[in-house]
Amino acid sequence: MPVKIRLQRHGKKGKPFFWIVAADTRAKRDGKFLEKLGIYNPNTNPATIELDVDGAVTWLQNGAQPTDTARAILSYKGALLKKHLAVGVNKGALTEEQAEEKFKAWLEEKEGKIGAKKESLSKAQEAEKAKALEAEKAANAKREAEFKEAEEAEEAEAKADADAEAAAKAEATAEATDEATVEKAEEEVEAATAEEAKTEDKKDA
Repeated sequence: MPVKIRLQRHGKKGKPFFWIVAADTRAKRDGKFLEKLGIYNPNTNPATIELDVDGAVTWLQNGAQPTDTARAILSYKGALLKKHLAVGVNKGALTEEQAEEKFKAWLEEKEGKIGAKKESLSKAQEAEKAKALEAEKAANAKREAEFKEAEEAEEAEAKADADAEAAAKAEATAEATDEATVEKAEEEVEAATAEEAKTEDKKDA
């Protein structure tokens, strides 16, 4: 029975994740499978990959053919290297201990690279957050300056209105005072004229 190691789609629309399975080539992509070997989640950064390396090597040794994507994942997790080392052990070119040491050294190097990538991504995210925070602070400062400017303009306008109102009241008061003075002067003139007329009448008499 021909067997393929391939991805089987799961998850929801827009956020898929995959099972890595060994399945009969005649089975539907998302149908029955012979064994689940791991998972692949491309929604994280870096992508999350869990793989039963020994199980995958066993299927490869039994003739299972991986798809292109599955081959890349198997290579990334070291399954193809482990199969290659097993071939060397079978041919007598390596001992089991040497093969295991080579595989462990490869894993350590790989983990170091993954760790460096995660650290780099973390630093990049922190830098992006810091940049966004600075932009937010600048925007807040600009808003505060605009608000203060508007407030000052409103206060200046209110003061100008108050000054204009005060000036209008002062002018009205001055006009009223002037009118009262004129009226008083007119009354005094009338009184003086009347007094003068009385005096003239007395003389004539």
